[in-house]
Amino acid sequence: MFEILDRRTTLTGNQIKILAAAIIGDALEFFDYFLIGFVLAFLIGPWKLTFGQSATVLMSSGIGAILGAYVWGWLADRVGRRFVFVGTVLNFSIATGLLYFTPDNGWVYLAILRFFVGTGVGGLYCVDLPLVQEFMPSHKRGWIGGLVTCVIPLGVGLGAVLGALMGADQWRLLFAIGVLPSLLVLLVRLWVPESPRWLCRQGRYEEARKSLAWALQVKPSDLPLPTAADAGPIVKTSWLDLFKYPRSLIVSWLGNAGAQTGVYGITLWAPALFVLLLKVTPQEAAKMMILLSITGFIGRVSFSYFSELLGRRTAGGLLGFGAGALTIIAGYHYDATLFGLSAFWLLLAVTFFFADGGFAIVGPYAAEVWPSHLRTTGMGSAYGFGGIGKIIGPVGLALIVGSNNYLKPDVPLTQIPTAFVYLGCWFLMAGFVYYFLGIETRGKSIEQIDKELTASADIAASATSPDAPRA
Repeated sequence: MFEILDRRTTLTGNQIKILAAAIIGDALEFFDYFLIGFVLAFLIGPWKLTFGQSATVLMSSGIGAILGAYVWGWLADRVGRRFVFVGTVLNFSIATGLLYFTPDNGWVYLAILRFFVGTGVGGLYCVDLPLVQEFMPSHKRGWIGGLVTCVIPLGVGLGAVLGALMGADQWRLLFAIGVLPSLLVLLVRLWVPESPRWLCRQGRYEEARKSLAWALQVKPSDLPLPTAADAGPIVKTSWLDLFKYPRSLIVSWLGNAGAQTGVYGITLWAPALFVLLLKVTPQEAAKMMILLSITGFIGRVSFSYFSELLGRRTAGGLLGFGAGALTIIAGYHYDATLFGLSAFWLLLAVTFFFADGGFAIVGPYAAEVWPSHLRTTGMGSAYGFGGIGKIIGPVGLALIVGSNNYLKPDVPLTQIPTAFVYLGCWFLMAGFVYYFLGIETRGKSIEQIDKELTASADIAASATSPDAPRA
């Protein structure tokens, strides 16, 4: 049945609806997630926050994302993509809305609610990409998977625009606006059915045929009734099964950890660093973030194309090596000017082409390297493990600069170059893992990838079995 899907050369209107629902979800999801960076720029002065307190607020969502990615990802393999998609949206939307009630000097309240925002964001990211991929032809999977992530910088850019327009005492309105993603739940209910591949793996073959027929806009009777041969045998998901695929685990876990540590360390701190280093207002810092969002968007579109043109491994290497080198260069020029403008700001804008743009590879690829019955569990584990970067990225910078220092413009920040070397090395590690250890999935159907991964797992199991023949 899925061979008919793979032979399609164009997308139907319903496939575009599936793609649109995921795109809107990602944009609003990361709008919610990165709001705290703009809000923090308003609070560092009035609340007299230290680097340590600010890092606690920034990293709390990272802790939540780790838990959310593991739990929601596992649930998506057990109970279905659609149900989990709706649940994660409600999770982060409600938590963001409650942030509107943050009391003055309530950085602890901020940290606690940000934890719950993180659980929803971590979960949604791990279910919407596999959901889209399982409805798309193989030759378009890399491009479309990257396209879903392309709007994430636009979500950050929306936060930057709103931050630039807000008065110093209106930052709570940013959180109130963050409730809007709950409207996406209605779109999902109207548009997106359950994944046909997930239904097929549950033995619900008639439902799988109806789901795919809806996506292809044909009558169910026009498609053959699928069998276990179409999506493999019915397999009950187990966490321990992840370790049967060591290469998938190493590539997806370490690639995510390197990319997330670098990009979240920079993105969450950037507005506050602009205020501190460049002596600008929070509103001006938000405006400066718009350029970074634009270059990140251009990068994601480009890397979506690179994933099919160059392959996943080469594109992943380009992400890590390009972002790593430019991050380090930016750190060493934090107080320089270029053409009368801040060299730090301009270099970070170019860095974002690789650092943020490369996430058009990171997310989709983390789903592709796992077999179908572990797709969201594996991606969730990778995104969850990589979520450590949401903690050690912002906290690492704070510790290097001096966690007890107050965030004010007269604090000497001579350790900025060292902090950016730290973040840059995480990018370089991701580039090494993707390029030298990656599994190439370009042009392969999901079923072909499943067979190759199963074969490699069987070989590894037989090699470690005590009954295996010895030389």
